[in-house]
Amino acid sequence: MERTQLKGLNTKFQKLKSFGVFWVLIAIIILAAIIEPGFLKFNNLINVIRQIAINGIIAVGMTFVLLTGGIDLSVGASVGVVAVSVAMMFQKGINPVLAIVIGLLISAVIGFLNGLGITKGKIVPFIMTLGTLTAFRGLALYIANGSPQSWRKSGVDIKFIGQGDFLGIPIPVFIFFVVLIGAYFVLKYTSFGRSVYAIGDSREAARLSGINVVKTEWIVYTLSGFLAGLSSLILISRLSVGEPTAGEGAELDAIAMAVIGGTSTSGGIGGVGGTLIGAALLSVIANLLNIIGISPFIQRIVKGLIIILAVLLERKQRRAKS
Repeated sequence: MERTQLKGLNTKFQKLKSFGVFWVLIAIIILAAIIEPGFLKFNNLINVIRQIAINGIIAVGMTFVLLTGGIDLSVGASVGVVAVSVAMMFQKGINPVLAIVIGLLISAVIGFLNGLGITKGKIVPFIMTLGTLTAFRGLALYIANGSPQSWRKSGVDIKFIGQGDFLGIPIPVFIFFVVLIGAYFVLKYTSFGRSVYAIGDSREAARLSGINVVKTEWIVYTLSGFLAGLSSLILISRLSVGEPTAGEGAELDAIAMAVIGGTSTSGGIGGVGGTLIGAALLSVIANLLNIIGISPFIQRIVKGLIIILAVLLERKQRRAKS
């Protein structure tokens, strides 16, 4: 069977997989409502969709990275660095808009450095982003002296970003859907999006067809870092404090959301529509476990098993189609 035919079959399978995950999501929502009627309370549902938005923004960036066949383990550290950097700028009286712009630039630079190491340094994405994860998490702890950075006494108020709403819908949800729709449009209707898929399908074939592989991957990792920073701003605006440990585990959540939604860990197959479903599924499960009083440590076990199962299913089906 020709490669293009195989790719077409795999793409169709991933769409069916995402559709199946959607019905799993509906089933879990129904189960949650039966187990704990409080799940369907308005305030709880608002918390769920707000959490979907915060985690989903990072997962959208991760989807781009995975589609190229890469991985970005540094997004959680980016969240932490931006959190304490912006908080400390607020403390020093720097204009809030300028502080926010600088925070987003910091996260984009982290992604840019990942792209630099991977494309120019020829470092494997796993190793490169593991290194930046460790380094920038350490940087966040160092500049904050290991302590949360509050700006409540500075007079800066950005709570509307993380806590505000419009027509009853949280502002983070609007931000998330702008990111999601933009990402969908880019992947489906632009030459850049086609390049992302082509690189994940075959780097060498993409290069021979005239695609600037280096530039495309560089942009993808920069985008991933930028979106991690955007998520960090939403997170700290909810708490009015910047934690150097903010975003711990965010990289695993983002990978899980994308993979559960049908994005292949080997690249070339998937999309942000499935990532939305994956983000909703994990957020609903986490919320249900919280309201029924399951230990956070057990929740980590559940999340880890879900990640393993999703990857195993994806690998099994890919082997069956090859």
